[in-house]
Amino acid sequence: MIIELLYLLTVISIVVVVISENRNPIKTVAWILAVVFLPFIGIIWYAVFGQDTTKKYVISRRMYSKLKKRPLDEMDTPVEIFFPEKHANIVKLLQNLDYTPLLGGNNVKLFTLGKDKFDHLLADIEKARQHIHIEYYVLNDDEIGMKVQEALIRKAREGLEIRIIYDSFGSRKAKKKFLEEFRRAGIETEPFLKLTWSAITSRLNYRTHRKIVVIDGQIGYVGGMNIADRYIKGFDWGCWRDTHARIEGKGVQGLQSVFLIDWYFVSQTLITSRNYFPMLGNFGECPMQIVNSGPLSEENEISHGIMQAIYDAQKSIFIQTPYFLPPDAMIDALKAAAIRGVDVRLMISKRSDVPLVQMASRSYIKDMLKAGVKVYKYHKGFLHSKMMMFDDSLTLIGSANFDSRSFEQNFEVEAFIYDEKLGEQANDIFVEDQRFSDLVLMREWVKRPVMQRFFESLLRLFAPLL
Repeated sequence: MIIELLYLLTVISIVVVVISENRNPIKTVAWILAVVFLPFIGIIWYAVFGQDTTKKYVISRRMYSKLKKRPLDEMDTPVEIFFPEKHANIVKLLQNLDYTPLLGGNNVKLFTLGKDKFDHLLADIEKARQHIHIEYYVLNDDEIGMKVQEALIRKAREGLEIRIIYDSFGSRKAKKKFLEEFRRAGIETEPFLKLTWSAITSRLNYRTHRKIVVIDGQIGYVGGMNIADRYIKGFDWGCWRDTHARIEGKGVQGLQSVFLIDWYFVSQTLITSRNYFPMLGNFGECPMQIVNSGPLSEENEISHGIMQAIYDAQKSIFIQTPYFLPPDAMIDALKAAAIRGVDVRLMISKRSDVPLVQMASRSYIKDMLKAGVKVYKYHKGFLHSKMMMFDDSLTLIGSANFDSRSFEQNFEVEAFIYDEKLGEQANDIFVEDQRFSDLVLMREWVKRPVMQRFFESLLRLFAPLL
């Protein structure tokens, strides 16, 4: 009787706290359902993932704002940059939201194969002369991880400054010895919000999902590929299909700024020297904004940018994402775009590495189809690509999935690239992937077993928490 009473009081206390925090109503209801209808599991789930502890355990938003602006002050004096006028609203929005400048003179190369990305990355590391900054959600000690480590240690012995940030949860499979070898070679290596038993409930929910490399302040990498063999070898049941970008030019300064902010998080060392923001000429014609978001910012910058892009789209919206669990407002925006005649296409993976998330994602498909959105399920392997294209002239490439966790809780980074030629390349990639995808038809989708559809709808209730 005493145990039942204590449990009831605990549940009531959690419900009161969740309501009092004035969160998003949908997320509030989801947490209440989890705590009330999942005995004990719901409480544990809330203890680990549900508490908003960013103010207490990470860094103040005031300090974040200060750090955000200071490195960017070291950049070149802004000059007039030309971009498609149709995207003026997005550019202005992102500039005003979080001091995100438009950076021109970039050359961008897209990778859809892990081998190509890592071949170029290793070659760029070999040519580095001053510093290398690396931040990954997953840093594994497998074959490709060892190759990257060997290349970095060689450069460290040449006297280069090298700094590494790895997510301590995403990289949990890497052996401690592997990470210590970086440090022994003189490479500054830090975990992002290191997980310990005393801190797990306050930190597990806030992870750096970013994939950033900056070399000499001139060459940068951003996208969906971590450092792990699966990005090259795939699975026994199919390939790993992903998208990554190599940037050469001033856009790299945006990536550098994001990395140095995160470096302050993990090391309490403030780095803003001009040496990390060198004077750069023009390497290409791609203007871009490097947008970062996370629980420290007052606004969900990436989410706001995507919403504005959907609102402004006149011709087409192509989206590739491994997980499709967006906020309701974004669902409504996509449906409205399709209804007004925009060619909206959504590509998700037929098979996923997170089955529960995949099942919850399927609950959104019927509404998408009813509004006229074309939905494709990629069947050649696992589609992990996080790429979006709007009107053939705006391409988004970065770490953010199309879900609430990426938009609200993870630390993410996204390149908003305003260029028609690159947009055409990205669209060609999407169309090529359609060859290995099944177009979902409404008449077939509604015939699926009733219990399967019910379970998908049930999981959707918890979508904000997944």
